[in-house]
Amino acid sequence: MVDTAVETLETRQDASGAPAYEVTGTPGNETEAWWRQAVVYQIYPRSFADSDGDGIGDLPGITSRVGHLRELGVDAVWLSPFYPSALADGGYDVDDHRDVDPRIGTLDQFDTLVAALHAAGIRIVVDIVPNHTSDRHAWFREALAAGPGSPARDRYVFRRGTGPDGEEAPTDWTATFGGPAWEHVGDGEWYLHNFAPEQPDLNWEHPDVRADFVRTLRFWADRGVDGFRIDVAHMLVKDLSEPLPDQAQLDAAGQADGTHRLQDRDGVHEIYREWRAVFDAYDPPRTAVAEAWVPAHRRARYASPEGLGQAFNFDLLRAGWEPEDFRRIIAENLTLAAASGSSSTWVFSNHDVVRHATRYALPNGTDLPAWLLGGGKDPLPDLARGLRRARAVTLLALALPGSTYLYQGEELGLFEVADLPEEALQDPTWLRSRGAERGRDGCRVPLPWAESGPSYGFGPGDAHLPQPEAFAGHSVEAQQGDPGSTLTFYRRALAERRRLQTDESLTWVDDEPEMVHFRRPGGWACVTNFGTAPVALPSGRVVLASAPLDGPLLPPDTTVWLEPDAAGDSRPGLAD
Repeated sequence: MVDTAVETLETRQDASGAPAYEVTGTPGNETEAWWRQAVVYQIYPRSFADSDGDGIGDLPGITSRVGHLRELGVDAVWLSPFYPSALADGGYDVDDHRDVDPRIGTLDQFDTLVAALHAAGIRIVVDIVPNHTSDRHAWFREALAAGPGSPARDRYVFRRGTGPDGEEAPTDWTATFGGPAWEHVGDGEWYLHNFAPEQPDLNWEHPDVRADFVRTLRFWADRGVDGFRIDVAHMLVKDLSEPLPDQAQLDAAGQADGTHRLQDRDGVHEIYREWRAVFDAYDPPRTAVAEAWVPAHRRARYASPEGLGQAFNFDLLRAGWEPEDFRRIIAENLTLAAASGSSSTWVFSNHDVVRHATRYALPNGTDLPAWLLGGGKDPLPDLARGLRRARAVTLLALALPGSTYLYQGEELGLFEVADLPEEALQDPTWLRSRGAERGRDGCRVPLPWAESGPSYGFGPGDAHLPQPEAFAGHSVEAQQGDPGSTLTFYRRALAERRRLQTDESLTWVDDEPEMVHFRRPGGWACVTNFGTAPVALPSGRVVLASAPLDGPLLPPDTTVWLEPDAAGDSRPGLAD
């Protein structure tokens, strides 16, 4: 594995006045800062590979596919929750933060997976879910049994209801998954759950909570985990002082200055400073990345060296197919990364959003929840265009300074399964909204590894979510050895990225308005045509193109990487 050393960060301007970013250091060595320009592959364990035929992916299944990850060329794997859980929210309702769900494996099998990944030169990042536990957690069961006013309830957010017998909720707050954010426990008290009722919020003012999560971080770091992805990192600290606001007041509250009552409060960074001390006690230090849905200017503190070190940037994920949006978002996030001393992250798909091969198959501005509710039929997606654009933006992102996060199956060109039968849906959004929202199951359908079989190689039996027949043609087996396949494209892109990527500088090239064009150290360039007509291909030697080139022209919806060539010649890219 080749890593990029990071020692000092310098910001300068290029000839056009646009900012360029440089990191000086010695590339090609194993370093503590491997994460700065890593390619991280997200695994949703229940949908990756099933070894025992129960329909649920498991740790031995992942271990059996380490060869695929090694061939793909990723630097690290991010493992979504694999903890004991009733699956009220896909595993994010955690019964025990220091164990493995028996349906997914054992701690010994986790250790085997870590060893296999490390032997393949791949690091492992695990999901930490600190905002809440499940309602089956030992602490929560103790809290219910102990009754009102007990110390056990202080670890969570319990409040007396309103009315003479406490029969009405303390406030009218709405949960993220729909429905009320308070659940009555039958003794006049209610508990807060910002997500599903099975996910009671923890009280981060309580010393037991803080100490227990430090134990959890050490538990996994001691088992060889290299880093942590922190779920809803912005929601831990809350101001629940009386009087509590109503939902209208919450909705009207500002979210840009740290004064919102329930999220992104400045006090959360005290927690992460404590965690940073834990991470830095290891050699090499452990890393972390925050999932913090906050305004861009608030991300820097989560990503600071004294905090978690990196934070997800979802801005490109939310951008339409507009070149000016891409240029602006890239420039803004490189500026923010420089200000925080971190590197940016680039992501287009994950377990919570419609897959980007499908998003780009739909017109800009499509109401995705409404589209999902209609079974993905209005409008009908142009899947060929969607995959073409998805490959183009992936190649663009892989050329940028910073780390790129890939979601399982995007290397196969998988699309959103928008027409799952209602009886198969598992997402709490579907259940809590009483069918008003379809939820996220469509991006969590198990992967196809083979062209045939009851679950296309996912396991020896049926999968926990039904796979469409079209998945056969997208399977690893179907794409293996095909020079034009999306899988081959991803493998080639990651290999070339590893060869070309050095420091973190970027220089913009002024070009046609429909193009996004920048150069990287060594003179190699990335050019994307967002327009509807071909444009002249800049001079240079073609390293890789996301789609076949049209002679000296760059077709629409296509990205190309170019290396300097003294003769001005070009050689065909992979897709030509």
